[in-house]
Amino acid sequence: MLGCEEVFGTHKACNEHNSMCTFAQTFNYRNSINCFMRHSHFFLPKCQTTMIAASRCSNCLMMMLQLLNDDAAKQTYRRVCLAALFLLLVQLGLSAQTTAQVQAQNDDTTTVWTVEDCMRYAVAHSHGLRQRELQLDNSEATRLQAIGAFLPSVNASIGTQWNFGRAIDPETNTYTSVSTFHNGYGLSTSLPVFDGLYRVHALRAARADMLMQKNALQAERDQMALETYQAYVNVVYAQEAVRLAEEKLSESKMILQQTQVMEEEGLKSPADVAQVEAQVASDELMLTRQKGQRETSMLELRKVMNRPSPQSLTLASLTPDPSPRGEGSIYLQGMNGNNEQGEEVTTPLPDKEVQGGGSAGARSLLAQSFYAVESARHSLRATRSSFFPSISLSAGINSSYYRNLDAAMTSPFRNQLKNNLGKYVSLNLSIPIFNRLGNIASLRRARNNLCIAQEQYAAKQTELEVLRQQAWLDVLVYQKEATQGERKVAADSLAYELTRQQYAQGLASPIDLQTSAAILLQSRAALLQSRLMIFVKKLQRRYYEGLNLI
Repeated sequence: MLGCEEVFGTHKACNEHNSMCTFAQTFNYRNSINCFMRHSHFFLPKCQTTMIAASRCSNCLMMMLQLLNDDAAKQTYRRVCLAALFLLLVQLGLSAQTTAQVQAQNDDTTTVWTVEDCMRYAVAHSHGLRQRELQLDNSEATRLQAIGAFLPSVNASIGTQWNFGRAIDPETNTYTSVSTFHNGYGLSTSLPVFDGLYRVHALRAARADMLMQKNALQAERDQMALETYQAYVNVVYAQEAVRLAEEKLSESKMILQQTQVMEEEGLKSPADVAQVEAQVASDELMLTRQKGQRETSMLELRKVMNRPSPQSLTLASLTPDPSPRGEGSIYLQGMNGNNEQGEEVTTPLPDKEVQGGGSAGARSLLAQSFYAVESARHSLRATRSSFFPSISLSAGINSSYYRNLDAAMTSPFRNQLKNNLGKYVSLNLSIPIFNRLGNIASLRRARNNLCIAQEQYAAKQTELEVLRQQAWLDVLVYQKEATQGERKVAADSLAYELTRQQYAQGLASPIDLQTSAAILLQSRAALLQSRLMIFVKKLQRRYYEGLNLI
């Protein structure tokens, strides 16, 4: 028989699984229990390294337990193994949780947000859209109620009455002074057969209201996407403005150093140095303002996105292309409004042929007005139905139980229910004759509401068509401005370089240099604004053409 030290020496030279098997197979198992317990501090840490090692050691332990006859030893080994596995699972769980938290923080700070990501996030977390969704659900509930109006109504009733002193006997319908107990049961149903087609028009009006709310929801989504896009562009503009201000400040500092050197050489006066220092201070102030504007724009973007987290957002940069066929963004594709021959292509907005439950882009606004007209039209027809007679069908059964409280004997409850059972069927006709001009006033209001809805629909058509044309004109204007701005920036850059060379040669004053630098900065800022506005106006053009934004 091998000794304990020999076995554990083998264990150190082998891996955990093989050493456990060697330990289980070479020992006299009953005599090795105490030995294993003494050396469990060596095996268990090895078992906690990985799940595979733990499972292998568990298998070895179970093999040993099957060969052992000592129940106490079996329980001891089982407890030790389960404790080791439990500790291992706890450690793995804590490690996974910590890793997930760190990963979430890293993702939140390193994720690059594109404009599409911001738009989707804003739409998904908007409180206004949530309210619109609830309004849509209310309109669907109203439509469901209008459908239920075609179904019969069923009512059940039960009543209990005690009479003391002089009262009417329910059994004989005569006055009596005997105390009695009366219990009545009833089941009735009613169904309107004809109501002047009121329910039909009410259902159609409810359906039109539901479609109107659905398009209102889509219009709200598009509006939220447009606001987010505009806020995103403002942040990009602010970031680029900060970059331009930093470049301007760096350039001014270089000129200051150059001026100071020229002063030492006697080429510039202290007044020139003071003017350049004032320009550096002015550039620093402008940089501070631009940084503040950048933070304000970022805060506005977070507000639109409904993301008030203090952590900063890393935005993807836009690559504006002033050409009509630029592809700097997905919103520039297929939106130039021209065909291959350069002729303008117009897409008319939908007229009364609006179909389906939802539209995209500005069509959702027009569809919303269209279904408002449909709702008003069916409401008018439903109001006219109040001048027609109505027919309703009713049926029911009833029974009762009676007991004289002073009498010793009373007919059984079941017999009374059977004997007192009654049934009825009724057909009712109601003819409206005069209701104090209520129907006439309601009809007048419904007719006016229809006219108002029609006028709003026509006005919306004109408004959207004008906005579509305006968006296209804005695209052309900003494209031309961008083209001219590039030429102006090139000319101003050349003028600035010449002025700077003249300043280095002593032929230009600091004021001339500052003026040239300011003109160049304004030109670059104007070019940046024109390029970014091309994005905005093309997105608006896409919207007014009735295309999806997100």
